[in-house]
Amino acid sequence: MDIRIAGLALLISIIFSGCNSNSESSDSGRITIITTTGMIEDAVKNVVGDKADVQALMGPGVDPHLYKATQGDLQKLTGSDIIFYNGLHLEGKMGEVFEKLAFQKPVVAVANSISPTRLRKVPEFNNNYDPHIWFDVELWQEAVKEINLFMQKYDSTNEAFYQQNANSYLKTLDSLHTFVQQQISTIPETQRVLITAHDAFGYFGEAYDIKVMGLQGISTLSEYGLRDVANLVDFIKTNKIKAVFVETSVSNKAINAVVEGCQQSGYDVFIGGNLYSDAMGDKQSEEGTYVGMVRANVKTIVSALK
Repeated sequence: MDIRIAGLALLISIIFSGCNSNSESSDSGRITIITTTGMIEDAVKNVVGDKADVQALMGPGVDPHLYKATQGDLQKLTGSDIIFYNGLHLEGKMGEVFEKLAFQKPVVAVANSISPTRLRKVPEFNNNYDPHIWFDVELWQEAVKEINLFMQKYDSTNEAFYQQNANSYLKTLDSLHTFVQQQISTIPETQRVLITAHDAFGYFGEAYDIKVMGLQGISTLSEYGLRDVANLVDFIKTNKIKAVFVETSVSNKAINAVVEGCQQSGYDVFIGGNLYSDAMGDKQSEEGTYVGMVRANVKTIVSALK
């Protein structure tokens, strides 16, 4: 309890000291935006273009479910003009930070405008909605629209600029959605099963007609046991699944346990490759963009399962 109180005291002192200092935008003349994940950073950059400086707190390979803000992160957050985060409990450990910062500046959840009827409610995730909305490209378009609408209100001088950028990017995402549909449909239906370490691909499965199974639940904070591994091994053997997948932001331990369980029972299943789930690839790579990440995932899945 003492550690928790000390942490909250530090947070409050940083936030209120930030209130008394000039924001970075007043020095540079540009809006300063901080996002949580790389996917949000990429969406914001596609909307704001050169009108703002945009930076994500969480880089490649970082698991947002487990992420805790550092003192350096808090300083970036308090020095920013706007904060965009996913919402839907993706950044669970940062909830208190956002609540306090919302008294100081705009703190925007990009999932805000998505109708609950389009979200997956997951009983084992405390009956909350699945936060992995970026795996349905059409849902992610709603996040882009939320960013666009907010920026037009925040910086109305550049309203037309933001709208033009958003329109162009949304067309790109239309093409991406069609690409994913076409590629996944080439996998034989009996092999159209995506097995990963945690249940991050539920929206992907529903949108693109592929069965999805994760050893862990929606959050990587979920525990899995020997029974979970055994059940998944039985499913793989019964359905003659060719491959399972690891994730770049999640430990390989869970999937390796499944592969070993299959081998011990006389069935060979191979690891079909690395998928980007809760984080994108290196910033200098194609996979460091949302479009590149989705395309890379689809190519990996199709190559392994087809």
